[in-house]
Amino acid sequence: MTCPRPAHLCGRVRVTPQVHNSYALTLDPAGRHRWCALAPCARVEVAMAKPRVHWQGSGYLDTNSGDEPLEDGFSGWHWSRASDAGGTTVLYDLTPRQGPAYRTALRFDRQGAVRQQDTPEPASLPGTRWGIRRRTPADAPEHARVIETLEDTPFYARSLVATQVDGQPLEAVHESLDLDRFARPWVQMLLPFRMPRRRTRR
Repeated sequence: MTCPRPAHLCGRVRVTPQVHNSYALTLDPAGRHRWCALAPCARVEVAMAKPRVHWQGSGYLDTNSGDEPLEDGFSGWHWSRASDAGGTTVLYDLTPRQGPAYRTALRFDRQGAVRQQDTPEPASLPGTRWGIRRRTPADAPEHARVIETLEDTPFYARSLVATQVDGQPLEAVHESLDLDRFARPWVQMLLPFRMPRRRTRR
């Protein structure tokens, strides 16, 4: 369904991986949550019949799996992905319920190799209208800024940000997730309106 005016969507999204990956990152000290970038570098084609629009460009496909709800394992996280001619960089900044905060960077090149490295200290970014805090690793705070806020909800924000890591300027799709906020009853009451579920007929 579309927003703010409800209407049905009809179309096709085709994701063509340019690089395949099977390396999975364990996100928490207990090993209950895992993340994998299945296609860190991909081509995406979108062809919609309703509404009648189409576009194509670079893309990405990942997956999360876990043995418990996310809000049981984390109070929140900040994640971002930046792609360039050489490959894709993914930055993770996690706050587990148990154990210290954890930050890492993964670099996927276009030959399929992956390299994990430490990240610099996070720089604060302006919060959203819903009060979601945002931050991103940066060599220096002056290198970090929000270019555009793409999605602003009571517990989640998606943005386009600029930063610099290890001397490399990055323009990244960025998300901040507040799982303390997500678990609050008033937010749970809003979820069916924000993410409606359709019952399938048998």
